[in-house]
Amino acid sequence: MNDFVFISRATAVVVGLGCCAAADAQSSDQELAKQLANPIASLISFPIQQNFDFGYGSDGDGWKSTTNVQPVVPVSIGENWNLISRTILPVVYQDGVAAPGDSQFGLGDVTQSVFFSPKKTGASGIVWGAGPAFLVPTATDRALGNDKWGVGPTVVVLKQAGHSTFGMLANHIWSFAGSDNRSDVSATFIQPFFAYATAKATTYTLNSEVSYDWKSEHWLIPINVQISQLMKFGNQPVSLGAGVKYYVESPAGGPDWGLRLSLTFLFPKH
Repeated sequence: MNDFVFISRATAVVVGLGCCAAADAQSSDQELAKQLANPIASLISFPIQQNFDFGYGSDGDGWKSTTNVQPVVPVSIGENWNLISRTILPVVYQDGVAAPGDSQFGLGDVTQSVFFSPKKTGASGIVWGAGPAFLVPTATDRALGNDKWGVGPTVVVLKQAGHSTFGMLANHIWSFAGSDNRSDVSATFIQPFFAYATAKATTYTLNSEVSYDWKSEHWLIPINVQISQLMKFGNQPVSLGAGVKYYVESPAGGPDWGLRLSLTFLFPKH
């Protein structure tokens, strides 16, 4: 074998290995993006979600900024089950929401959900989890929370097929303790969602976050459209996202539309 043939073949092998490595990395990123679309995946993640909502108040000039810190931590329970902890801690600034010209800043109430989910997916491909959800009165301002302790059931059901993930998350919380001067809580939350993760780990998401207050008999129904991209800073996988929301239904003085930005740190198992 002459030198030219040897070098040509060696170059072809190196290029081929590089292409395979790139394809494997791309496939790994897509799989990570699909795990992120699953609310109860066995994946530690630390999402920070920034929401801006506009159109509050009788004059429509009020607005609210809500930064949701949402760590997700799965814990293995034996051979067959996972326990997934999902926390939502809101940091809120609002102006003209509680009253015209009045503003507040501080923590809102924490929602803590715990899902028990089987590790193995059955023949149907359905992934599910269920457990309790808790409302914790951590609000630092009366206008930012309910001042009530609450508890109720939560459940999530989803299926992943090819590039797609679709399903629904829901909970209902009743108050059982707290300030006697505040209204009791009886609230339902329903989140249908659909996500499509491309081969390049770009994810397109359509969902709603429907809530119904059984005490005031008010609906809040936003439609959210978001695009996110998985990337790496060094060895750290990160998902960056942006989207818009439109409120199909909101109570009098409620928001009309909004924006959403997200930053999620992922910690996959190696």
